[in-house]
Amino acid sequence: MKNADLGPTLFSLRSFVAAILAYWIALEIGLARPFWAITTVYLVSQPFAGAVLSKSAYRLAGTILGGAAAVVLVPNFVNQPVVLSLAMATWLGVCMFASALDRTPRAYTFLLAGYTTSIIGFPSVNAPGVIFNTAILRVQEIVIGIVVAGFVHAFIFPSTVTRQLKVRVREIRNNTKAWTIRALSGERSQTFRRERQRLVLDINELQQLSYHLPYDMGRSVPRVDVIRALQQQLSLMVGVVRAVEDRIDVLLRDQSGLPAGFAGLLERVIEWLSDRENASFGAQAGALIEQARRLEPSVENSWQWRDMVTVNLTVRLIELIEAHRNAFLLSNSIYNVKSDDQGITAGLIETAGSRSFHTDVGAATRSAVGAAITVLLACTFWIATEWVDGAVAALIAGVTCALFGPTDNPTAAAKKFLIGSIAGSCLATAYGYVVFPRVTDFVMLAAVLAPSLLFLGSALARPPISLLALGALIGLINTVGLNATYSRDFPGFINGAIAQNVGTAFAIVTLSIFRTFGDQEAVRRLRQAGFRDVIGRTEGRFNELAPWVSRMLDRISMVATRSTAQPGEPDSSVVDALQDLRIGLVAGELRILMDQSPLSRRATMGEVLKAIADFYSERARDMGAQPKPELLAMLDSLVHDVGGDPDLARRRAAATLITSLRCNLFPSATIGEAQL
Repeated sequence: MKNADLGPTLFSLRSFVAAILAYWIALEIGLARPFWAITTVYLVSQPFAGAVLSKSAYRLAGTILGGAAAVVLVPNFVNQPVVLSLAMATWLGVCMFASALDRTPRAYTFLLAGYTTSIIGFPSVNAPGVIFNTAILRVQEIVIGIVVAGFVHAFIFPSTVTRQLKVRVREIRNNTKAWTIRALSGERSQTFRRERQRLVLDINELQQLSYHLPYDMGRSVPRVDVIRALQQQLSLMVGVVRAVEDRIDVLLRDQSGLPAGFAGLLERVIEWLSDRENASFGAQAGALIEQARRLEPSVENSWQWRDMVTVNLTVRLIELIEAHRNAFLLSNSIYNVKSDDQGITAGLIETAGSRSFHTDVGAATRSAVGAAITVLLACTFWIATEWVDGAVAALIAGVTCALFGPTDNPTAAAKKFLIGSIAGSCLATAYGYVVFPRVTDFVMLAAVLAPSLLFLGSALARPPISLLALGALIGLINTVGLNATYSRDFPGFINGAIAQNVGTAFAIVTLSIFRTFGDQEAVRRLRQAGFRDVIGRTEGRFNELAPWVSRMLDRISMVATRSTAQPGEPDSSVVDALQDLRIGLVAGELRILMDQSPLSRRATMGEVLKAIADFYSERARDMGAQPKPELLAMLDSLVHDVGGDPDLARRRAAATLITSLRCNLFPSATIGEAQL
């Protein structure tokens, strides 16, 4: 069996064992609808044991909260169908809004709280007096599924988050070293630039894996704060490598080429990154940093633009070497939790800071309102037609909106789910009226279900067809009749299957109307949010660096996932967003330096920062806006101003920052245009 097939196969086997065991337990203790235990197993199952446990915990919390809401709403408004429909729809919308604004797995709690109320509440409108018992039964069925799924995935051929994390960290480290070497070697191909953008997505992947570490069952589980610190170092590389690459290109465009000694330094850095990492890796980094400092031009006397670029290159190259050294030390701590470098990594962890993520209140509001209106319209149809199974259609419509409403393309996702659901309903018909009548005991029941559940479970672990598989599993399990007793009520079966698929189809129609945003509009909104954060840096509102950088990189990764570029070519939106990141970083540092400078110099620096903020305000209105030539003149004038600063350290810092801004804002401006 190929390795690519082994993971999904083992996942399917674990899920099937958990589903059958949960179903058996639910039957043994006499629960009315034990199929909910099977459904829960497949809903919470994840490829990694830690992810199963974390998702299970959040699902349990959401289920209890949703059940409590149903117990409160249904008895109080059951005699007022319109008010009850409005209350249930509002509750779902509020929960979806909260879920959309929480970019962590904790959002699953709000999501479950929203649609669990529909699952429990709508079918109970005809018997509101027993809704408390109904809620208790549903919670019990779901808890059984959660506990059994967590146990089986943790102890039967477990696939741990720790193991996957270590594999990905090693791959990412190798990739970052490879593209750094290619950048220092002068490669500037389109393919190279496209591959470099992958690092942004890799950082986001580490973030997603780290969420589940506290629940992981692996040995020697890495600390989450070590992962955060590694993410910060990788984040620094995103901008620093591009800065080094750009400064090298600027110097090479000049007739004089690279300053003396720099070609040899770059070769030594390339050799260092190419060698196998060992205990001397950090010491070698220190030697390279010292060599770079010796090559840096002095700022004691006046300097030309070429000298400023050289100083900037030196500073950024040192930052790049330090980032690779720090990433090595942190990675070593992940591979070996009891690493000898704990004292060094402790400082990196302390300075890593917290992380922040992009939120879009407008998009969250739109998806929440769309879901609420969907439920209201479905309830209106149910009440008007007096359809017996209209409650099923209403709750499925709400669940579909909750599952797919916040996604980039909810209509396409819901359509795949519907196709799978229809296929599952057809399969349920064959099982319910051809196979099940011949089943005589539980072992035979498990045996006849095995082929379908094992096949669909394997498909569930394959992203391209996972939504089809999920729809088929829900369509099969929820309609085939896996209750405490077997029933051959064919009209009831068909009516329930139709209601389930009609509810999904109804949600597709409303999702197409209330679709959050298309890819182009989503990219535009992400870029505009980035512009606002760059403006905030120029105004001194985001002095804490780690949350700002993580939020910007989060947006860049979201832009990258919506890429419309051809394979092998860099996406211009991602390239521009990375440039915004670099400009924002430097502008914030210049703002801090301005506050430390003499009063006579603050006005000039403030004018430059205001001009940058004005430029990004204009870009928010017109994405194609370019910085005005006056800003270039202001930057060159600022160099003259800071050149007389008697504080050499402050003069060097200012020269480095101004050079970075000039190169990023005006990349085509040559050295000859900036003789100072």
